Amino acid sequence: MVSDVQTKKELLPMAHSNFNGNFEKMLLQFMSEDDPMLSMLKWLCEQLMEAEVTSKVNAAKSERNSERSGYRSGYRVRRFDTRMGSQYLFVPKLRKGGYIPLFVSEKKRSEVALMNVIQEAHINGVSTRKIEKLAKSLGIDSISRGQVSQITKELNEQVDAFRNRPLKNTYPVLWVDALYEKNRYDRHVKNMAVLVVIGVDESGRRDILAIEPMHDESEATYRELSQRLKDRGLKDTWLVVSDAHKGLFKAIQTSFMGCSWQRCKVHFMRNILAHLPSKGKAVFAERLKQIWFQPDIDSAKNYANALMDTYEAQYPGAIEVLESGLEDSLQFYNFNRLDSRKISSTNMLERLNREIRRRTSVVGIFPGMDSYIRLVTTYLIEYAEDWSSGRCYVKQEIIQLTKEDRLQVA
Repeated sequence: MVSDVQTKKELLPMAHSNFNGNFEKMLLQFMSEDDPMLSMLKWLCEQLMEAEVTSKVNAAKSERNSERSGYRSGYRVRRFDTRMGSQYLFVPKLRKGGYIPLFVSEKKRSEVALMNVIQEAHINGVSTRKIEKLAKSLGIDSISRGQVSQITKELNEQVDAFRNRPLKNTYPVLWVDALYEKNRYDRHVKNMAVLVVIGVDESGRRDILAIEPMHDESEATYRELSQRLKDRGLKDTWLVVSDAHKGLFKAIQTSFMGCSWQRCKVHFMRNILAHLPSKGKAVFAERLKQIWFQPDIDSAKNYANALMDTYEAQYPGAIEVLESGLEDSLQFYNFNRLDSRKISSTNMLERLNREIRRRTSVVGIFPGMDSYIRLVTTYLIEYAEDWSSGRCYVKQEIIQLTKEDRLQVA
């Protein structure tokens, strides 16, 4: 009987021979291409991506596997610039979590923006131990004004093009939220805000519509934001979802006739619960959130009125806040065809903001608002590109039916 060791010794030369034969065929195939080296690089990149995604989801493509932790969702095309030339790769997509290979250019773009922030900090004399440590981790040993100037110019061109690009005429739903970070301004460190606006177009796809600095929460500031959106092509929106930013509702009413405002129910609940003592808060919170789970707006109002009657004497401050903001928090019921989980709060934008803060926290204090906007925008460009080729956030046919409903009411 032949031993396992002997069998393996006999099979190894055969396997090696098969590999060499297949590899030679591949080389001959590459040699027939216009640019053999670029073709080989493309093949290698695609093999690496397939291997990385297989490892990430614990299953090969179309493989049935009980240990599978995720699923593929087609491909998106991405340009990949190299010293050999530019090529277009088919990058695998995942249903959840997303996938960006380390060597794809868009990841480098955000890293370049981060490097630019660090370089600006050094030149402006605001270097800290945290910044220096981060700089070394990115391979920045020496800084020159010429390097900073060139990088800033290239990034500004990309950022300005994205922030000023034309918009579509109609975005049925907008989500608005503010990001706050510490920036150096006039020799002082201040918390400064950037407004981020996300919209869903009539095809149901999400897009980043605006990234704008905000100096205060006045009506004039929000009118200026609305006017910039209109100047870029936005003519109609049906529902704006946001926290209770001062001046936003009035600006919406003035700029977009017939538009409704949905006060984020999650922020609203936090505002109400802030007026309660710790004891009894959990019980009240559980009853409070049932308002927005009711089947229709009348049921929600009836439930809320009963809740207010029950707790008015015990929690007068909380009930006063609930009563004053209830109507604005129920506007999503007027769009009953749309998914209430998506249009009743800014949770989708909050998740995006948390991811941005996770990345910007490595900087700490930004050398200025321009560098902050530059970095945030480069991150958001990546999300916008993924959303443009990903699944629809809202079904197109649902948006069309909602549009018909609005026309009938009008």
